[in-house]
Amino acid sequence: MTFLRPTLLTLACLLASPGFADDLPSLGDASSAIVSPQQEYQLGRAWLALLRSQVSQLNDPQLKDYVESSVYRLVETSQVNDRRLEFILINSPQLNAFAAPGGIVGVNGGLFLNAQTEGEYASVLAHELAHLSQRHFARGVEAQQRMQVPMMAALLAGIVIAAAGAGDAGIAAIAGTQAAAMQEQRRFSRQNEQEADRIGILNLEKAGYDPRSMPTMFERLSRQYRYDAKPPEFLLTHPVTESRIADTRNRAEQAPVGGIEDSMRYQLIRARVQLIYEETPGLGAKRFRAQLDENPKNDVARYGLAIAQIKGGQLNEARENLKLLLEKSPNEIIYNLAQVDLDITNNRLPDAQSRVDRMLTQYPGNYPLNSVRVDLLLKQNRTAEAEKALENLLKSRPNDPDVWYMVAETRGLSGNIIGLHQARAEYFALVGDYRQAIQQLDFAKRKAGTNFPLASRIDARQRELMEQERMIKDMMG
Repeated sequence: MTFLRPTLLTLACLLASPGFADDLPSLGDASSAIVSPQQEYQLGRAWLALLRSQVSQLNDPQLKDYVESSVYRLVETSQVNDRRLEFILINSPQLNAFAAPGGIVGVNGGLFLNAQTEGEYASVLAHELAHLSQRHFARGVEAQQRMQVPMMAALLAGIVIAAAGAGDAGIAAIAGTQAAAMQEQRRFSRQNEQEADRIGILNLEKAGYDPRSMPTMFERLSRQYRYDAKPPEFLLTHPVTESRIADTRNRAEQAPVGGIEDSMRYQLIRARVQLIYEETPGLGAKRFRAQLDENPKNDVARYGLAIAQIKGGQLNEARENLKLLLEKSPNEIIYNLAQVDLDITNNRLPDAQSRVDRMLTQYPGNYPLNSVRVDLLLKQNRTAEAEKALENLLKSRPNDPDVWYMVAETRGLSGNIIGLHQARAEYFALVGDYRQAIQQLDFAKRKAGTNFPLASRIDARQRELMEQERMIKDMMG
């Protein structure tokens, strides 16, 4: 599968003419309103729904929680004004990340494989958030001589089809001949890239990171992929030149010495991602065991080994490794979640339940803990409690299709058939399948029968989804 070729930010930072880079509009002038923030928001949500329906995603709650919390940390000190963010984690080992108009943040699994430290990972996302805060997408539209929103929406749709592996034919089918031709002709604005680097470096420093991580990341990627015939997507849309490396190095060196370069949490999450892309758990275990033999105090390697052993059915060995980690850090959520995973695999459900309950008293709002609590309740046939727990989870994650999927499953198990169809409708709407969403609400209305207040609420929601579908079709031209 080919992912985001080109990425949305390739379009966001396009040049229509050589003179554009010398004549960037200020953020407050009329040209930046060619695509309004509300239009960007609507386009972004429509594009996200389409993308969700087309690409394989990483649904690991721990990985999702890490990406979301780390991005929000950067956003707090960034110039991004609209902080209504939505996230997508794409199941691809290729290096890529993007921040799309409307507050859509995407991360490939391959970013963790390539970014060796948290600082390097944060530098990529700080750069992408700078594209977002400077509204390079709107500037790109202005560069196209006031290109209409439907044309830009068609380009976005074309990218989605390409991401699903349909190639140029898919792009042409959705975007039309002109859009397909334009897509191939665009080149990134060098000035937009420099601006995103500069603002990203400032953001890194404000967020407490060492901004030197950005040129370090660029330098290593340049060496790593210098002779590749087909470098990763990120380097195609963000060319790493010697002058760019030198510029970011000079800017970063002006910052005071210090700041976060790495963290244990990042390395633990990175170990989880590395295991996703290992061919077998056995190969992962072999690699982490070699690291542990080299340094017996390497807790990241011990954690990775334990997870690989759980996946490979070596439960006693995994228990010994986790015991050592938990003795050292008894309240570390990641280690405790690994122990819960082990206990579930070993069918020690009461042990897993007591551990989750204890951890939730310390971290009541933690998404991975609440997610695994629901899983445990379902495994123990405590469906009413699971349904209640999911209702609470929806309050903090109302736009998460993974949560709505769990809600649908749980309502079905508890016999709440009307609620099952309502939850399926929300899930399908979030992944861009409005036909299925509207059909699910038809099923719910039939079940509601003479319960007129409930049927009326379902009907109102159905009309909302129909309006959303109509709006998206209008935007897509």
